[in-house]
Amino acid sequence: MDLVTVDIGGTHARFAIATVADDGSIALSEPVTLHTDDHASFQTAWEDFRRLNGGTLPPRVAMAIAGPVGGDVIRFTNNPWIIRPRLVKEKLGVEQFTIVNDFEAVAHAVARADESQFLHLAGPDQPLADNGTISVLGPGTGLGVAHLWRGDGQYRVQATEGGHIDFAPLDTIEDAILARLRKRHNRVSVERVVAGPAISDIYETLAAMEKRAVSQRDDIEIWTQGMAGTDSLAAAAVDRFCLSLGSVAGDIALAQGGFGGVVVAGGLGYRLRDTLLKSGFAQRFTAKGRFESLMAAIPVKLIVHPQPGLFGAAAAFCREHN
Repeated sequence: MDLVTVDIGGTHARFAIATVADDGSIALSEPVTLHTDDHASFQTAWEDFRRLNGGTLPPRVAMAIAGPVGGDVIRFTNNPWIIRPRLVKEKLGVEQFTIVNDFEAVAHAVARADESQFLHLAGPDQPLADNGTISVLGPGTGLGVAHLWRGDGQYRVQATEGGHIDFAPLDTIEDAILARLRKRHNRVSVERVVAGPAISDIYETLAAMEKRAVSQRDDIEIWTQGMAGTDSLAAAAVDRFCLSLGSVAGDIALAQGGFGGVVVAGGLGYRLRDTLLKSGFAQRFTAKGRFESLMAAIPVKLIVHPQPGLFGAAAAFCREHN
């Protein structure tokens, strides 16, 4: 069986053809990445992919969407597209479809991926638990959060909006970051601090603390120079980001009971893999006071599957449609 699998975020919409074998294994074609800013709607992006695919597509589609997926109208968190589920069959010309939250799809990928698809980040170097809850999060244009429970060879996935919990600073630098963000937002969520665009606010906060006059720079430039080490202030901002990400990952594990493991995902998480290993991410993850020993026993992994959203959306389709 073939189906179109789609992973739609704030910046990119990724498409691929998924082939599901008789044994349930899933293989993906080479993905096609389209910019959401280049298309007025999901339907026009779909038509563009259909044209690139020779004018025809399988009559089944699995969609992973960055935002809540319930209701008659689905609105994306970080792009202006909307999808009306009752019109999907008509507008796209498909017979079956599945729509899941983007990190719900990633959690499906975590449940289905084998151990070779994970890189160890922190805690005991052991596989994710076969029984228990696993927390999944990933920084990108926003901060995606989900969790899954598995046991007796089965699993269940729960989408969440955990990226919108309150940010809790742990030191004076994070106090300063919070104060800067409070000038623009009455309520500061963790997504304002540990998503890709947040590096600009972190960088500018550090510059202000050192009374440096810095020119306006976009987040991509800061990430590039910080990870390359060509700008010491940008490098400090990247390290600070990793610290905050460790804190948030630990908070989410505590809240969800993710004691079977924590998985970091997303394109930015993958690009940060070497930096995370050298940063204070692991120390911040376990820095939970009376629960430090509990946190230290949790394996923390990075999923290195090249397209977990596409793979997971296809897996979600298979579960829904048997």
